[in-house]
Amino acid sequence: MSSVVVTRHYDVPAERVFDAFLDVETARRFLFATAAGEMITAEVDARVGGRFTFTERRPEMGDVLHTGEYLEIDRPRRLIFTFGVPQFSPDMTRVTIEIAPSGAGCDLTLTNDDVPADYADRNADGWSRILGGLVPALSGVKAAGWA
Repeated sequence: MSSVVVTRHYDVPAERVFDAFLDVETARRFLFATAAGEMITAEVDARVGGRFTFTERRPEMGDVLHTGEYLEIDRPRRLIFTFGVPQFSPDMTRVTIEIAPSGAGCDLTLTNDDVPADYADRNADGWSRILGGLVPALSGVKAAGWA
């Protein structure tokens, strides 16, 4: 198993970046959203022990479910959740998002643990694209990181 780490600086306050992951209307625009797909289900129960589900209909794959459970919610510093895509594996990974203020913006570090080694590069690319779409999602733009 591998750990994948992706970092990003945002010129947006930490609170807005953190909230993007838990606000279903914002999250559906960037979390697991691709340019060619259509998000058909987006549910967020933003509490420790709560679950999320995002199902995107992708032309080349059909409906792809992304699911997990929130393990820690410490706004605006830290968010930890399990994460899995049952279509590809019954196993769950663990995602830790740490956000630190930096000037008027913030620095985000996402660590995805327990990733099968043969998925690590693809996983890092996916998270990089997802994080690239976060700020545009705040303005209503879908899947900007996949453009």
